[in-house]
Amino acid sequence: PVCLAPPANSSVLGIILGGGAGSRLYPLTKKRAKPAVPLGANYRLIDIPVSNCINSEVRRVYCLTQYNSASLNRHLSRAYNRGGSFQDGFVEVLAAQQSPTNPDWFQGTADAVRQYIWLFEEAECEEYLI
Repeated sequence: PVCLAPPANSSVLGIILGGGAGSRLYPLTKKRAKPAVPLGANYRLIDIPVSNCINSEVRRVYCLTQYNSASLNRHLSRAYNRGGSFQDGFVEVLAAQQSPTNPDWFQGTADAVRQYIWLFEEAECEEYLI
Protein backbone atom coordinates (compact mmCIF):
# COMPACT_ATOMS: atom_id res chain seq x y z
CA PRO A 1 0.00 0.00 0.00
CA VAL A 2 1.01 3.57 -0.70
CA CYS A 3 1.64 5.67 2.38
CA LEU A 4 0.88 9.35 1.91
CA ALA A 5 1.04 11.87 4.70
CA PRO A 6 -1.49 13.43 4.76
CA PRO A 7 -3.71 10.82 3.08
CA ALA A 8 -4.81 11.32 -0.53
CA ASN A 9 -8.48 11.59 0.40
CA SER A 10 -7.78 14.94 2.09
CA SER A 11 -4.70 16.24 0.28
CA VAL A 12 -5.38 15.54 -3.42
CA LEU A 13 -8.03 17.07 -5.70
CA GLY A 14 -8.84 15.11 -8.87
CA ILE A 15 -9.60 17.08 -12.05
CA ILE A 16 -10.86 15.10 -15.04
CA LEU A 17 -10.81 16.88 -18.39
CA GLY A 18 -14.04 15.78 -20.03
CA GLY A 19 -13.13 16.72 -23.56
CA GLY A 20 -14.77 18.65 -26.33
CA ALA A 21 -17.74 18.12 -28.61
CA GLY A 22 -16.88 14.49 -29.39
CA SER A 23 -17.37 14.93 -33.12
CA ARG A 24 -15.45 11.70 -33.87
CA LEU A 25 -17.92 9.78 -31.69
CA TYR A 26 -21.02 11.21 -33.39
CA PRO A 27 -23.87 10.03 -33.30
CA LEU A 28 -23.09 8.73 -29.78
CA THR A 29 -22.43 12.33 -28.70
CA LYS A 30 -25.48 13.83 -30.37
CA LYS A 31 -27.27 14.31 -27.03
CA ARG A 32 -24.55 13.71 -24.45
CA ALA A 33 -21.06 14.77 -23.48
CA LYS A 34 -18.20 12.52 -24.59
CA PRO A 35 -17.57 11.26 -21.02
CA ALA A 36 -21.25 10.21 -20.77
CA VAL A 37 -21.07 7.83 -23.77
CA PRO A 38 -22.21 4.36 -22.64
CA LEU A 39 -19.61 1.67 -22.04
CA GLY A 40 -21.03 -1.74 -21.30
CA ALA A 41 -24.43 -2.03 -19.67
CA ASN A 42 -24.40 0.43 -16.78
CA TYR A 43 -21.15 2.33 -17.23
CA ARG A 44 -20.00 5.47 -19.02
CA LEU A 45 -16.56 6.48 -20.29
CA ILE A 46 -16.21 8.82 -17.28
CA ASP A 47 -16.38 5.84 -14.92
CA ILE A 48 -12.84 4.75 -15.86
CA PRO A 49 -10.96 7.83 -14.57
CA VAL A 50 -13.41 8.25 -11.66
CA SER A 51 -12.80 4.64 -10.63
CA ASN A 52 -9.04 5.21 -10.87
CA CYS A 53 -9.37 8.22 -8.54
CA ILE A 54 -11.54 6.37 -6.03
CA ASN A 55 -9.23 3.32 -5.99
CA SER A 56 -6.32 5.70 -5.37
CA GLU A 57 -8.26 7.23 -2.46
CA VAL A 58 -8.76 10.53 -4.28
CA ARG A 59 -12.28 11.27 -3.06
CA ARG A 60 -12.78 14.84 -4.29
CA VAL A 61 -13.15 14.86 -8.08
CA TYR A 62 -14.24 17.51 -10.57
CA CYS A 63 -15.01 16.75 -14.22
CA LEU A 64 -14.70 19.70 -16.59
CA THR A 65 -16.87 19.61 -19.68
CA GLN A 66 -18.28 22.02 -22.23
CA TYR A 67 -20.88 20.20 -24.30
CA ASN A 68 -24.18 18.51 -23.39
CA SER A 69 -23.33 18.11 -19.72
CA ALA A 70 -26.85 17.26 -18.44
CA SER A 71 -26.59 13.47 -18.97
CA LEU A 72 -23.07 13.44 -17.51
CA ASN A 73 -24.22 15.33 -14.45
CA ARG A 74 -27.18 12.99 -14.00
CA HIS A 75 -25.01 9.88 -14.30
CA LEU A 76 -22.36 11.10 -11.84
CA SER A 77 -24.89 12.22 -9.24
CA ARG A 78 -26.72 8.89 -9.41
CA ALA A 79 -23.57 6.76 -9.41
CA TYR A 80 -21.31 8.52 -6.90
CA ASN A 81 -23.05 11.16 -4.80
CA ARG A 82 -25.55 9.06 -2.87
CA GLY A 83 -23.64 8.49 0.34
CA GLY A 84 -22.60 4.95 1.16
CA SER A 85 -18.87 4.31 1.03
CA PHE A 86 -18.33 7.58 -0.85
CA GLN A 87 -19.88 9.92 1.70
CA ASP A 88 -16.58 11.65 2.53
CA GLY A 89 -16.08 13.01 -1.01
CA PHE A 90 -17.77 14.09 -4.22
CA VAL A 91 -17.72 13.76 -7.98
CA GLU A 92 -19.01 16.95 -9.58
CA VAL A 93 -19.36 18.30 -13.12
CA LEU A 94 -18.04 21.79 -13.85
CA ALA A 95 -19.57 22.94 -17.11
CA ALA A 96 -18.26 25.80 -19.22
CA GLN A 97 -19.91 29.09 -18.40
CA GLN A 98 -19.82 32.68 -19.51
CA SER A 99 -19.63 35.69 -17.20
CA PRO A 100 -19.19 39.45 -17.53
CA THR A 101 -15.47 39.09 -16.80
CA ASN A 102 -15.04 36.05 -19.05
CA PRO A 103 -17.42 36.07 -22.05
CA ASP A 104 -15.75 33.08 -23.79
CA TRP A 105 -16.35 29.37 -23.48
CA PHE A 106 -13.42 27.06 -22.75
CA GLN A 107 -10.73 27.46 -25.38
CA GLY A 108 -9.24 24.03 -24.67
CA THR A 109 -8.44 21.87 -21.68
CA ALA A 110 -5.77 24.15 -20.19
CA ASP A 111 -8.17 27.08 -20.42
CA ALA A 112 -10.85 25.04 -18.64
CA VAL A 113 -8.48 24.52 -15.71
CA ARG A 114 -7.53 28.22 -15.78
CA GLN A 115 -11.15 29.38 -15.66
CA TYR A 116 -11.88 27.25 -12.59
CA ILE A 117 -8.57 27.78 -10.77
CA TRP A 118 -10.37 29.93 -8.19
CA LEU A 119 -12.51 26.93 -7.20
CA PHE A 120 -9.58 24.52 -7.09
CA GLU A 121 -7.64 26.89 -4.83
CA GLU A 122 -10.56 26.91 -2.36
CA ALA A 123 -10.29 23.12 -2.01
CA GLU A 124 -7.40 23.35 0.47
CA CYS A 125 -5.40 20.54 -1.06
CA GLU A 126 -1.69 19.99 -1.46
CA GLU A 127 -1.72 18.35 -4.89
CA TYR A 128 -3.83 18.26 -8.02
CA LEU A 129 -4.33 15.13 -10.10
CA ILE A 130 -5.25 16.21 -13.65
